[in-house]
Amino acid sequence: MAKITLDFTKIEKPMKPLHGVGQPPRDGIYDDLFHYLTEAGIPYSRLHDVANHMVDIPEVFPNFDADVNDPASYDFVFTDWLLGSLMKAKCEPYYRLGITIENHADMKAYHTAPPKDFQKWAEICEHIIAHYNHGWANGFHYNITYWEIWNEPDGTVPGFPYKAELWSGTPEQFYELYDVAAKHLKKKFPEIKVGGYAATAFRGLFMTPEEYKGSREELFIKFFEGFFDYIKAHGSPIDFFSWHSYNTVKKMIYLDKWVHEQLEARGYGKIETHINEWNPWHDLRGCARHAAQVMSCMLSMQRGYTDKMMFYDARVGACSYGGLFNPMTFKPFPLYYGFVAFNELYNLGNQAEMVIEGEDLYGISATDGKTKRTMLVNMSLEPQKITFEGVGKFKHAWVIDDDHLLSWTPDITTLKTYQILLVEWE
Repeated sequence: MAKITLDFTKIEKPMKPLHGVGQPPRDGIYDDLFHYLTEAGIPYSRLHDVANHMVDIPEVFPNFDADVNDPASYDFVFTDWLLGSLMKAKCEPYYRLGITIENHADMKAYHTAPPKDFQKWAEICEHIIAHYNHGWANGFHYNITYWEIWNEPDGTVPGFPYKAELWSGTPEQFYELYDVAAKHLKKKFPEIKVGGYAATAFRGLFMTPEEYKGSREELFIKFFEGFFDYIKAHGSPIDFFSWHSYNTVKKMIYLDKWVHEQLEARGYGKIETHINEWNPWHDLRGCARHAAQVMSCMLSMQRGYTDKMMFYDARVGACSYGGLFNPMTFKPFPLYYGFVAFNELYNLGNQAEMVIEGEDLYGISATDGKTKRTMLVNMSLEPQKITFEGVGKFKHAWVIDDDHLLSWTPDITTLKTYQILLVEWE
């Protein structure tokens, strides 16, 4: 029997906005499904891979030789629609400055080459920020906080040309681009947060020495080391470091700690860390097992070091990475209700002490000093009998599984395999 001991008088840390997403549930240029973002309290939508004349620098500024100061050089139409719809849904855009992945760049690449003028590229980014935060060119005052420079530039490595889907330049060229752009943007807009670089992966940490040596994964880590060596030597500003993971919960816990320790050792322990593209076992989407995998990661990161997360992603349609909505009916999958449940804890503000004695159980508790809630996930292959100590009776309880979508349940003493429990205590 698993024992869970709760003490809501002991506050451990603030709740963190970990229930962000990548692309929103957009059907073309229709935002009919954005109400799901509002209802789940989704704090951020990271705008990467949206394409369709939106967000990307080459989409917003299609002629690189045009006048950077002329509003006519910019095409904001569809990006205005997208960001406006997100703001109406009370979901803050998290703007990736760069390009959408070109999955078939081995056949023909369009925008993966480094910008031919790094300073001009930075000035283009400046005007995009001015449009959305300061009203430039009939723009807006959205006060968007996070501006991320590029996505996965470490994907290009010697010997792997077919993987140059986002950056076909050298690591050193990217380091320089980041330096030029970050310095320029922080000088122009000291109030925003600038960072990057959306690291592809750190899978090499789980390889044998023989597998690791000379692998693409080794070069991912060398890119990481080179990036921080470069920006430290050049005094490049960085407010957050972003990285990606498609690992299961136990590996994600390890990576979260590893990233924190690496940054701390390099003198960057105080910057924010964002896991802004992640999705364990995405090919299982739509079932309780996937929901349990994802939520066990989210709850573990609340206990860990990372500051923000954006799940990849909330899109609708025929893509295995769209894990929140059925691509045929557009109705929410079980996982969506996991995000709703997490938001119930997030809104309480503070993580409270919760000690779990049992294998493959993941959970957190939260309180605002009055309301007390607990969320628990069973990742075990067997049902687990559970007992709670330090609290009174259930006031309300809900479960998420293949048959229940955050459905009310009476007092529960056994948590089924891949079942998620949300409890509010008397």
